[in-house]
Formats: sequence, structure tokens, C-alpha cells
Amino acid sequence: MYSSSHQRMLHSRNIITWLILTIIVIYFLYSTNLLYDNDQPDCSISTATHQQQQHLLIRTTTNNTSSSASKVEESIEEKEDKKIDDRLQHKEHEDDDDDDDDEEKTNGEEGNNSPVVVHLTPQQMSQRKETELKHIVFGIAASSNLWNTRKEYIKIWWRPKETRGVVWLDQKVPTQSNEQLPEIKISSDTSKFKYTNRQGQRSALRISRVVTETLKLGMEDVRWFVMGDDDTVFMVDNVVNVLNKYDHRHFYYVGSSSESHVQNIHFSYSMAYGGGGFAISYPLAKELAKMQDRCIQRYPALYGSDDRMQACMAELGVPLTKEPGFHQYDVYGDLLGLLGAHPVTPLVSLHHLDVVEPIFPRMTRVRSLRHLMESVNQDSASIMQQSICYDKNRYWSISISWGYVVQILRGVMSPRELEMPSRTFLNWYKRADYTAYAFNTRPVYKHPCEKPFVYYMSRTHYDSTKKQTIGVYLRDKYSKSPFCRWRMESPDKITSIVVMKRPDPLRWKMSPRKDCCRIMPSHKGSSTMYLMVENCRDGEVTEL
Repeated sequence: MYSSSHQRMLHSRNIITWLILTIIVIYFLYSTNLLYDNDQPDCSISTATHQQQQHLLIRTTTNNTSSSASKVEESIEEKEDKKIDDRLQHKEHEDDDDDDDDEEKTNGEEGNNSPVVVHLTPQQMSQRKETELKHIVFGIAASSNLWNTRKEYIKIWWRPKETRGVVWLDQKVPTQSNEQLPEIKISSDTSKFKYTNRQGQRSALRISRVVTETLKLGMEDVRWFVMGDDDTVFMVDNVVNVLNKYDHRHFYYVGSSSESHVQNIHFSYSMAYGGGGFAISYPLAKELAKMQDRCIQRYPALYGSDDRMQACMAELGVPLTKEPGFHQYDVYGDLLGLLGAHPVTPLVSLHHLDVVEPIFPRMTRVRSLRHLMESVNQDSASIMQQSICYDKNRYWSISISWGYVVQILRGVMSPRELEMPSRTFLNWYKRADYTAYAFNTRPVYKHPCEKPFVYYMSRTHYDSTKKQTIGVYLRDKYSKSPFCRWRMESPDKITSIVVMKRPDPLRWKMSPRKDCCRIMPSHKGSSTMYLMVENCRDGEVTEL
């Protein structure tokens, strides 16, 4: 007989053996799906079916909510003959009703309270009514002391019976009925607000309230408020082009920084500089008006009006949407380097016109700007847009700033270099220090053979037969080129350049890209060069 200890050991082995066999059987049944109901659908099929159901549900919900959104927009358009405040209140109420309807639909179909995101279809986007000039109101901050001079800048870009806006002055000034200027109003008293900055002026308080005071005038059918100074010149069609990119029913604060790195550090890279101009959507202006007076009291030590505006935007939680076409121009000297290599963006504004030199030589500042408007009126969308090409036979680099200037340089300079502004100007603190700019620049070359030959726009007209804008660019007759020992042919023989281009009002509805330019055939030994500027062809590259 076995001992008791030996029996216990055999019993333990039997238990372990049966346990192992049981686990093997269970694993076999599990791997062959015998433990599950054969009628249950496969997991992958169930997931796919569920996704299809969700897709159908989302499409149905989106169609319903998109329809609601369309009804809201139609309702708003029908209410345009009412006061702006009443119209927006009606929109807000209608939006609330749509949200309630959407929530009921969602609860009924899905059984939860998850939010529904409304996406407009391409057809609805194409039917969306675009922003027009009539939807924009300009608020112009002006000073009575400088009014007789600065009003001439406003006359350059203001379009009577087309543009809408108000000039806000500190006190009354003599007016004439036939001056074709915006309506003039006197800013309200700001003596109750604190101002402790020793370097600034209290007028900053008044100017910071221009948008709010313009809003309170109750103008109808307003989508945007655009603020600028009395020495700011706007390209109004380009203002429309830029603002059309954004939905005016949302909060937008659109502008640009300073050209001075030091200025941006001292104030803020997140601030829209008021001299260059900035735009505020109507709903944001309405929210600003509710809190701005309290906000101003919290920042008595700030310097100007635009940093006060940015402080209030920060409290509202609205960031700056940067558009580089708004130009503060915190620089001194000649703007040739900046305007001759303008970024690929619409030119929206020019500022500090009393500080910089006239953009065309041997003209007054006002006359030079009026001269520029001849090109602006022909093709506003393309003004100052740079094109680069090369004369392969004579090894010349050619840079065109359409409507303004053409420059020819001996030798081959890459597009990467040519699109950098040459430092024909000084920074705001009058130091020739290239590190003081908020963008890349290149030096003005001192070698006599590297000096560019500059041809300024002399006249421009539209040829209805060829459907082209014809611009004639002439060298400044008082500008003499220094003697050059290079053996290549000199551009000194070229006295005029004719630039041909088709107007392209829809260029900013496409992805941004420089136009391409091509040298057209001319008679041998001719003193006139002919250039064609147009959209780049497939595979076309700017290279020698």
C-alpha cells in the first residue's frame, strides 16, 4: 500500500493534469468561435454598418443645420433697412432658435446632447454674398493742428458717394462744401480717463475710441470698421479684397506689425499699428463698445491708442490676424527698397507720408501719391507686385514693381536676393543697423557696377484693343550712373521701358504667387525695352 503522503502527491498531479486539459479545451472552443452565437454579425461588419449609419445621420443633420444657417443669412439680408443693433439682435435670437432646433433633432436621432457642427456646402459658399465697399466704414483719426495739410492725403483715396466713413477731430475746423471729404465730427470728451504716460499725449485716449464712436452713429449695413490716421492712404479695393477672406459675422481684429523690430519689442508684435490701419468686424466692435471705457481706465500708463486697443482685444481674448499689406512704415528716407520688393500680398495702406521722402522723385508728396493712383485705378490688385526675369543675352537681372518702378541690375542676382528689400531707408531710430528690422533686408551695394538702373512709372493707360494695361517707365534724367569697368553691356543705353499686363482683379482669390515677366523682341540698338507681365505658365521658373 502507498503511504498517505504518496497518495496526496498523486492526487495533486491528477488535479494539475485535469486543469491543463480544461484550459486547452477552453482555448480551442474560444479560437473556433463556438462559445458565441452563430447568428451574431462579425465585429468588422458591425462597425462598418455603424459607421454608415453615422455618416447618413451626419449628412442629414448637416443638411438641416445648413438650411437653418441659410435661412438665418437670408433673414439678416432682409433686415438691412433696420438699425444695425436691431438687425444683429434679431440674428442672435434666430441663431438661438436654430441651436434649439438642432439640439432637438440630435436628441431625437442620436439620443444625446452632442453639439452639431455646421459645414457650408461648396454650393452655399459660392452663393455667399461677398463683402463690398459699401459694407466698410472708415474711422479716420485727425488733428485740427495738421488738418489743412493732412486732408490732402485723404482726398487722394476717398471716393465721394462710394466710400463711407467719418473724420474725428479734436475741435472744429473751417470747412468747404466742395472739398469732397468724409463727414467731420468732434470726438467726445475724454478728460475723465486717466493718462499717466509722460512721453505720450492725451489725444491717444480720444483716438482709441474712434471705432466705438463710429459704431454709435448707428450706420446701416456695416460689416467692418477700418481705422487709420489722417496721413494714411488706403487702396480701398484692396481693403475689400483682404476683408473678403474673413467671415464678418465672427470676431476679427485684422492689421499688421511695425517694420521696426525695436518698436514691436517695445509695444507688441501682437498689436495692429493704427497708422498702418486695422479692421474690426462689426460683432467685435459691438463687444468692444460695451467694455472699452472700463478697459481704458485699467491702462493709464500706455503710450498710444493702438496699444490701448490691443490691451482691450487681449481682455476680449481676440488675437491679431496679421495682414502684411497694412503698412505702418516706421522708417525714414526712401521707400524704393520696400516698395520695389513688396511681399506677395495686396497693398492695403501707406503711412508716415510726412516722414518718408516722396515715392516719385522731384514731386511733392501729395503729387507723387496722386501719380501712383493712376496705376492703382488701372489694376489695384496688382499694384506694387514684384516680377523677376533675366535678359539672358546681356546678363541683366530685372525686377518689376508693377505700377511703380522697374530696376535693371548688371549681372545675375537670384530671386531670393531680389525679393529682399534693399536698405534705401533708415529704421525708426535713425540707425543704419540691419538688425533693427522685423524682416530680411539686403545692403545697398556700393560698387559702381552693382548700382541698379531705376525707371519710374511715367504714364499708364488701358489699351481696349489688346485688353492690356500699358505702362511707360522712364529713368530719372538727373540720375547719372557712375563709371563701370565691367565689359558687359550697360543698361545706360535703355532710356525707357514699356510694361504690358492684363488686369487681374481676381488674383487674390487664388493662391499667392508672383507674376512672371518676359522680355519682348525689340529693334537692335533700341533705347526702349518691352516687357510682358502675366501669370506664370505651367513649368515656368524664374531662372537665367
